[in-house]
Amino acid sequence: MSFIQANLIHILAALWFVICWGGYTRYATWKGRDTACLASVLHLYREDWMRRMLLRDNRIADASVIGNLERNASFFASSTLIILAGILTVLGSSERAVSLLADIPMVQQASQGMSEIKLLCLALVFVYAFFTFSWCMRQYNFAAILVGSAPMAGERHVSELERKAFANRAARVISMAANQFNFGLRSYYFGMSMLAWFVSPWLFMLMSAGVVFVLYRREFHSDVLDVMVYTPTEAPLPEVNKEAA
Repeated sequence: MSFIQANLIHILAALWFVICWGGYTRYATWKGRDTACLASVLHLYREDWMRRMLLRDNRIADASVIGNLERNASFFASSTLIILAGILTVLGSSERAVSLLADIPMVQQASQGMSEIKLLCLALVFVYAFFTFSWCMRQYNFAAILVGSAPMAGERHVSELERKAFANRAARVISMAANQFNFGLRSYYFGMSMLAWFVSPWLFMLMSAGVVFVLYRREFHSDVLDVMVYTPTEAPLPEVNKEAA
């Protein structure tokens, strides 16, 4: 009880962090079902991609795109392991880290035990990121297998209904892999906000809310989303030269 009373503000900051992360994840999933966002719009593009892939016999470019997406997840998974190694190294010399933080102005003092808890929480965030990125890699492997098993354009025994079902299934697998990649990137965002916890729990809470705001703006109100949603279907009319008229 004495530990809880002494570190109550830190416990409240950690709870606020969990609420921001988990609450935004559930909110984004719920809102994306009936609102245009990056995830829902990109899924429609993936469905178009898979339908067009079935119309051509050469799928080298499609396999190359999936391979590039998998390499992106592999890069972040490898980077996460390096970050975890650095956190564990700091955790092994936490007493020295606490003394270094004490010399920095505007840093709220915390006990060595509380600092170690902060480092463990930060490590848990990146452990979660590693599992999401590794699962993303496996799902992109599944997508590559689906591309390899796709029916060829000239196969007459494959009906249009089967082709449509295959395109939807392959697009869903790629979208699930992309969602896992998105979850991993969110871990990096919130992991960066957790660094503010070592300065002040109030700053940590502010940064957590700021990350939610940034993610919401990018996923639901970004310029790239407007470009992908809006596609002109008619050529613009030529401007009339008023002087000549």
